[in-house]
Amino acid sequence: MKTKRAMITGITGQDGSYLAELLIDKGYEVHGIVRRSSSLNRSRIDSLFAARGHATGDREAPVLLHYGDLTDASSINRLLREIRPDEIYNLGAQSHVKISFEIPEYTGDTVGLGTLRILEGIRESGLRPRVYQAGSSEMFGQSPELPQKETTPFHPRSPYAAAKVYAHWLAVNYREAYDMFVCNGILFNHESPRRGENFVTRKITLGVAAIKLGRQSKLALGNLEAQRDWGYAGDYVEAMWLMLQQEKPDDYVVATGQAHSVREFCEAAFAHVGLDYRQHVVVDPLYFRPTEVDVLQGDATRARTRLGWQPKTTFAELIKLMVDADLECLKKQPG
Repeated sequence: MKTKRAMITGITGQDGSYLAELLIDKGYEVHGIVRRSSSLNRSRIDSLFAARGHATGDREAPVLLHYGDLTDASSINRLLREIRPDEIYNLGAQSHVKISFEIPEYTGDTVGLGTLRILEGIRESGLRPRVYQAGSSEMFGQSPELPQKETTPFHPRSPYAAAKVYAHWLAVNYREAYDMFVCNGILFNHESPRRGENFVTRKITLGVAAIKLGRQSKLALGNLEAQRDWGYAGDYVEAMWLMLQQEKPDDYVVATGQAHSVREFCEAAFAHVGLDYRQHVVVDPLYFRPTEVDVLQGDATRARTRLGWQPKTTFAELIKLMVDADLECLKKQPG
């Protein structure tokens, strides 16, 4: 039986690292695309190599890393020819919503045009891989429909969300125009101990850990009333894989179906370590977006019925997992 070969953009990110673990466990040959920079920034995937006794440059390692960039079509085309993947998971992006207002052109280049470069590269190469395109609940933005599902109209409220909408419709267009197997995964917020430290959930759990250990006393946040549908990233990457195992490509919302406010997240995270968030959280207008998104809540009926997928980790379990991980991490660092 032929070993399947997967190519992952954004492999050093939260989702990429969990997906790589999943695919390795399923017997895939995994190829990850990394950007060249002055620092390696591969901490999320280091364990993949260490656990199996390999270095990152070892040709026998469980993940083979290649230099490439979503802003550079020549590198994408070269990697498609060299790797000849059976499955492609496009997870690479400038994915921070607030930051997308500050670097909108770069965000559009990586998120929107980066997707175009991959799809066009596939079309020109003659290869027939199955493609997962990472969408986002942010595409729904200020849509009045709740909960949001695959047929809900998009109303993006940030350069990041607008670029994701462009990428989404590119995927649909290439699927319909060229009979390509392309699936859009519209994932609602998904978190983990590997979440970037500038995202609100990780900022909260890191703040809780630091306050509990006496290393700071206050935590500055933005809009506490924003509501999000939060799940666990380790659960959500399974849905990505399942989409590419179906007979026909389609688009899927992946969500828990429950929305919680940032305030609720704070309350639960501080309570887990015996603290009252009201004594420590301060609201700073600096962290408000130019255009806010009030509520995002997903309806994952299609994923549940067609893929057989459902989340395994509850909101409370996710928060405990993240807080405990950050406590252990900070305890190992000098005060």
